[in-house]
Amino acid sequence: MNKFFYASLFLLAFMTSNAQKDFQGMAVYESKTSTADMKTRLQANKEITPEMQKMIEERMKKMFEKTFILNFDKSASIYKEEEKLDAPGQGQGGGMRMMFNSVMGGGGTYYKNVKDKSYTVDKEFMGKDFLVKDSLPKLDWKMESETRVIGGYNCFKATAVVPVSKTDFKNFRPKKEDENKKADEAKTDDKDKKTNFMDQFDMPKEITITAWYTPEIPVNQGPDRYWGLPGLILEVNDGKTTILCSKVVLNPKEKAAIKAPTNGKVISQKEYDDTVIKKMEEMSEMNGGHGGMQIRMGRN
Repeated sequence: MNKFFYASLFLLAFMTSNAQKDFQGMAVYESKTSTADMKTRLQANKEITPEMQKMIEERMKKMFEKTFILNFDKSASIYKEEEKLDAPGQGQGGGMRMMFNSVMGGGGTYYKNVKDKSYTVDKEFMGKDFLVKDSLPKLDWKMESETRVIGGYNCFKATAVVPVSKTDFKNFRPKKEDENKKADEAKTDDKDKKTNFMDQFDMPKEITITAWYTPEIPVNQGPDRYWGLPGLILEVNDGKTTILCSKVVLNPKEKAAIKAPTNGKVISQKEYDDTVIKKMEEMSEMNGGHGGMQIRMGRN
């Protein structure tokens, strides 16, 4: 009797261990970024007609509304934008999106390994391929008391204050005209002084991240760069962008290969950020000191 009992326990432990080892999930996320600031700048540019403004706003909406797929297991995940074909007659919008992704540093596959606390993401910037490898940023989550249901899962709220990345262009705020004039005057007074590209923008030093996670899916994974909570993150908001999970499939029939990308020049996050800023400064100088992002949008 004892032999049978211990054999059963061993078999159960073995099956549980294998089940955890083979566990995998897939989550679909819808990402939406506010374009209110860009719309304000469009409206202030007298050279843009109402018809052009409407067309640009529609294309901006498509560029800032994306669908992502997160494949995850107990220790790692890959996060990638779902590829979509442009509808007939929208090829021009697709070209605009490709140009936007090139300037902003389009990402391919974002690999996170929460076991060794590292990440790898392949990015294309200005026609060059980079492979950014670095340690996962530590997020000091504050557990809140609020709860809600997302997609049938009970979720808990958590918040964290994080520094803003200097290449996270969606957080840039163009300085007001009077501030730009002062900067131009200062440059004129001191001709040897070089104007920094970043000086043309106001940018918060920190932002508050609000996340909703479910302990019912016990993995500390999430979309994009977010992780570190005792459950899968189903929604996250950084003040400008909301990423919301629309579908979860646990143990799908077709397993995904959760592996880090390998294509591109290996570089750290700081080195990549410095490369982007340097290139944007060069573009700014080529356009008479006006930032590359202001060329077509106009200044307030």
